[in-house]
Amino acid sequence: MEQYVLPKRLDRRNLRLCLDNYTPTFLYIRVVGSLGGTEKVRERCEGRSLDFKKDRSGLRMIIDGNAVFHFPLKGYDKGFVLAYERFVQTGVHTGGMLHLSHGVDPYDPNLPEPTRSLLRIILDDHLMEIYFAGRVHLKFHSWLKEPHWKYWTICKPPRQSKKKE
Repeated sequence: MEQYVLPKRLDRRNLRLCLDNYTPTFLYIRVVGSLGGTEKVRERCEGRSLDFKKDRSGLRMIIDGNAVFHFPLKGYDKGFVLAYERFVQTGVHTGGMLHLSHGVDPYDPNLPEPTRSLLRIILDDHLMEIYFAGRVHLKFHSWLKEPHWKYWTICKPPRQSKKKE
């Protein structure tokens, strides 16, 4: 699963763009280092409203108007990362997940389209992952470390052009 680093200073903007323009399917929050043993939130989001509120007390994750988790934001070192799940469709490993390294172009035409996207971050010793159906679109933001490490940012999905008949 390839991952794309997003600038920390754009976290709120990137989270808002994702929730407003893409379909969240799942919210998962667990204690870091617990390997899934200490889950705090495991909620399906299909057909539900996922939102957040950021204020002086921290960040609240909200489903259908109810706060499901509160991050006080005392241990917050890095920003969001967006990861894509892609599956091989041909050859010996049909159906297997692709594992790609850094420096990969997210729009490489030789790669299969992502089946889902994961927006993940570590906040206050908790891992939060928000899953989205299909591709969450990215655009290049700036260099983190040339020539392979880039910062990316979330962008709105491209408009679908209407065919003339």
